[in-house]
Amino acid sequence: MAQKSVFPRICIALGITDSQSLLEQAQREAEAGESFLEFRLDYLECPETGLGVIREIQKRHPGCMILATCRRHQNHGRFNGGVEDQIRLLEAAVEAGAQAVDIEVETAEAAPDRLGRLRERARLIISYHNYESTPQMDLVLKRLTRIPAEAYKLVTTARKPSDNARVLALAKSNPKTRLIVLAMGETGFPTRVLSPAFGGSYTYAAPMSSEGTAAGQVTAKHLRHLYRADKLTRAAKVYGVIADPVRHSISPAVHNRAFQAKRHDAVYLPFLVPPIHLRDFLQLAEKAPLAGFSVTIPHKQKIMRYLDIIEPAARRIGAVNTVWRRGGKWRGANTDAAAVTGSLSRHLRLGKAQVLVVGNGGAARGAACALGEAGAKVFLTGRNPDRVRALAKACEAEPLLRAQAIERGFDALIHATPLGMFPNVDTCFFDGVIPAGIVFDMVYNPQETVLVRRAREQHKTVIGGLEMFLEQAVSQFEIWTGEPAPRAAMEKAALEALQGK
Repeated sequence: MAQKSVFPRICIALGITDSQSLLEQAQREAEAGESFLEFRLDYLECPETGLGVIREIQKRHPGCMILATCRRHQNHGRFNGGVEDQIRLLEAAVEAGAQAVDIEVETAEAAPDRLGRLRERARLIISYHNYESTPQMDLVLKRLTRIPAEAYKLVTTARKPSDNARVLALAKSNPKTRLIVLAMGETGFPTRVLSPAFGGSYTYAAPMSSEGTAAGQVTAKHLRHLYRADKLTRAAKVYGVIADPVRHSISPAVHNRAFQAKRHDAVYLPFLVPPIHLRDFLQLAEKAPLAGFSVTIPHKQKIMRYLDIIEPAARRIGAVNTVWRRGGKWRGANTDAAAVTGSLSRHLRLGKAQVLVVGNGGAARGAACALGEAGAKVFLTGRNPDRVRALAKACEAEPLLRAQAIERGFDALIHATPLGMFPNVDTCFFDGVIPAGIVFDMVYNPQETVLVRRAREQHKTVIGGLEMFLEQAVSQFEIWTGEPAPRAAMEKAALEALQGK
């Protein structure tokens, strides 16, 4: 039988260097409704000053649970005192009103006889941190559970996607032990959302107006409202987007809003997957398990080698952007192509139109093939002439050097490279005149790229990347769920995400 959690699902980690700022930040969090705060006493210039803050917060917000932590310098904390000094300070924190204390396993092993008094008066958490990798988790847990405690925290560093699966599996396979399991870093971010749903007691979040205490932390607002980390059940379906980089993607905002609008117990996460880890990601997808995922730069072509079934249109195009599991098999489709032709056909008759596609990756391939099938005459250009020629041959298009493309005139231009995409927002393929009457930029973040701005200055008809993004996202949602997508909610979420709301 699973242990009932004695902790709220989200803990705000407060690592602040002066007591007055700590008090102000803790007060803001409590007033915003947060009921579980970690005070990193080792962050304070004088750790003892945190005791008064604990008393004051307990006085103002008696329903707020305070977790006191004072990690030693030897264990990646900031406290320079010895083990005895550390334990005395944590005992004083309990006297001041802290209901829980976090002691690293190294301290617990060095002074096991000092833990009994703490356990009598507070909830004791024994913690393990690995800032280099994710080791064999069951051995670490065996080490921790030799010491009696209310809960055990295992925090590792994710070096590859499958590390997330190993971290989450520990909580899932030990339901009778109260565990807090997380992986640090951007690669490990999914564990911060999924841990409570997989059996973890709680997860950590950064405060509203300052940095968190570990790599990968996001605010409680993000965890609650974007990912619904405190509401997900063990039956929740997991989706996501794989990319490198992935931080810029607005897909989580859009698809999570869609799931919320339709009241699905599901979540959509960003997965940072460098090219060398694509195969490894499929291990995570199998073990988590994922119900489906979006595929973007740079994986749209290589993902195909790992799929069991690929829809004929996607196979003809040679690129997949949508993957889902059905009947135990991974299936792939391409919703980009229809989104390109659908968006462009509102402004132009595609039959016999001359269209220049800029790029040589999966997005360019999808656009070129779809346009060719629609009857357009397709030309290709890009930064790598050899790859442009190879793609042109595969798509029955005409390859052009950049200089040749600039000298020609086209009915429409489709930009399908990462140039201008966040964070490299100042880049553009064209320095001067854009050789087409209609300019379609697939980049959607930012909404107005350098290319879009120059196109408007040159009085071109502009199609922004957001239009195509929404079309393909709607199709993905309908493939995954079999239900009509809440298009209006998804568009609103996209605009809010791009505007930083």
